[in-house]
Amino acid sequence: MKVLVLAGGRGKRLDKLSADRNKCMIPVNGRAAIEYSFECAASTDISEMVVVVGYRAEEIINAYGNSYGGKSIRYVIQAEAKGLVHAIECAKETIGKEDFMLMLGDEVMVNPRHQEMIDVFEKESLFGICGVVRVEDTNLIKKTYSIIQSEDGRIYRLIEKPSKPMNDIMGTGNCIFRYGIFEYIDQTPINQKRGEKELPDLIQCVIDEGHAVRSFMICDRYFNMNSSQELEEMNSYFSHL
Repeated sequence: MKVLVLAGGRGKRLDKLSADRNKCMIPVNGRAAIEYSFECAASTDISEMVVVVGYRAEEIINAYGNSYGGKSIRYVIQAEAKGLVHAIECAKETIGKEDFMLMLGDEVMVNPRHQEMIDVFEKESLFGICGVVRVEDTNLIKKTYSIIQSEDGRIYRLIEKPSKPMNDIMGTGNCIFRYGIFEYIDQTPINQKRGEKELPDLIQCVIDEGHAVRSFMICDRYFNMNSSQELEEMNSYFSHL
């Protein structure tokens, strides 16, 4: 299994903070945000990290070279910013026929459990598993995606940025997939609001074909750096630990 870290975005909503650097290189409690994902990956038994870069790609490549925490790194260039699913598609050749764990370079988690998620994925022979977290403020789910699932955690529906979340379960960008997920990219619909393909819609195509996808409580608390306010919240939280 490989780890696929997506780190190609500009982060326009961060305004001046990301004007002259890659969004994932913005410090969170004194460390580049992407290092939190790298550390999670390095703590598992994966074979290799594949990092998709685009905007100011040289920052990440020069900073980390070809290895981190004992894991080798390979880079893939996303020449044009066309969204998350397109970034996954860009890595198809490099991933090859291996299953992979997806991570986003601007996500930070408290007490992450990636190796446990890998173990469940393999033990239950799943096609996919989505890392989720319970939240007290359901408005946070409006920024990611919500899921509808059975009592045992099998997912039946994913909803991108729901206007009215139906429960307290928030989806994250940390998921594991069989390499067969690439076969569903072409049939994934384009989101009419954003003009690009979305991760929940890709996963929904897999579920609609009858494949088993379930949820996994990936961490105790989750942060996604999409605005200066969220960055302040992240820094404030970690500085008080």
